[in-house]
Amino acid sequence: MASRLGVRVVSSSSRGTRRFFFIFTLSLSFTYLCYSLIFCGDSIMQKPMSFPEDRACYLLQAGAAKKLLQRSQYCANAEPKAARPGGEDNGDNLLRGASSERQPINRTGTPRPPAPLPQERQHSGNATSRVGSKRLPLALIVGVKKGGTRAVLEFIRVHPDVRALGTEPHFFDRHYEKGMEWYRSLMPKTLDGQITMEKTPSYFVTRETPKRIFSMAKETKLIVVVRNPVTRAISDYTQTLSKKPEIPTFEVLAFKNRTLGLIDASWSAIRIGIYALHLENWLQFFPLSQIHFVSGERLIIDPAGEMGKVQDFLGLKRIVTDKHFYFNKTKGFPCLKKPESSSTPRCLGKSKGRTHVQIDSEVIEQLKEFYRPYNIKFYQMVGHDFRWD
Repeated sequence: MASRLGVRVVSSSSRGTRRFFFIFTLSLSFTYLCYSLIFCGDSIMQKPMSFPEDRACYLLQAGAAKKLLQRSQYCANAEPKAARPGGEDNGDNLLRGASSERQPINRTGTPRPPAPLPQERQHSGNATSRVGSKRLPLALIVGVKKGGTRAVLEFIRVHPDVRALGTEPHFFDRHYEKGMEWYRSLMPKTLDGQITMEKTPSYFVTRETPKRIFSMAKETKLIVVVRNPVTRAISDYTQTLSKKPEIPTFEVLAFKNRTLGLIDASWSAIRIGIYALHLENWLQFFPLSQIHFVSGERLIIDPAGEMGKVQDFLGLKRIVTDKHFYFNKTKGFPCLKKPESSSTPRCLGKSKGRTHVQIDSEVIEQLKEFYRPYNIKFYQMVGHDFRWD
């Protein structure tokens, strides 16, 4: 009798416990449903409520229904609002940390970043992948002055996978003491997969530059635009003359002794064209496979062909092609055809394609003789004959 009674008591207690947990679970589920309808329904009705949604979610998370509410889609996507400058209620005190701004908390207790805007959710997720970031360049146009560097820069910028700085930063030759972060701050923002570039033609002839670029990134790709050194020197002088009409004549500057035919190799217009001399300095730090030479002459005759080689060198798909160019007879130089968003074609500035000053033919022959051994050595070093003789 006692045994049977004991069984009934245990059975009744067990049923009562199960009933209690059933009612408790049902109550929690009903509470969760009510709160979800109250606080998530506001976004559907587009009607502001007197109690901020995100604060409600956080306060509820601090209560008994915390685990259930963390699964709510609205609470997971709630964005933080700045703390009010006035008094703070108990909810603010519960949620306030070291910062004056409240951040959503995920299940591990660490801050959750704000949810992206609807138009941003189609991207990979973080801010960097959406708007890009400033990166150090992966490729540099390092020279040479008056060789066609501006043309190469403008032509390669047409490619959607290239972002290039429009001005010459002169970081590695003039502003190196300002540091890499200063240099990085000058760069345009790029997305993943895009190449950051800049061009400064004086890098090629600055002795310290190769080592400094190598210290930044030994994998950096280098582009050098070369041109017949005699033509380049005359173009260089023509540009200087347009800015300083008072300078001596080309012949006076080019010779130490005109009678003896001694060329003044210390004059920058002459020295820049001794390409083999400068290349030796670069090859101490970079293999020839990381240096691409663009022919300034071919760039005028066949811009698409030369830019195709540049794109190959940079590991880019050949997108810049013949369809992007037309020849401007007035400037004697190729221009980019107008983009769909523009009413005019894109030609280089008026300083490009400038008519050169007339130089005595005898002087030109003397310069050819001066450069010939250097040119031959340069051809041998790069494995290509540019046919300047």
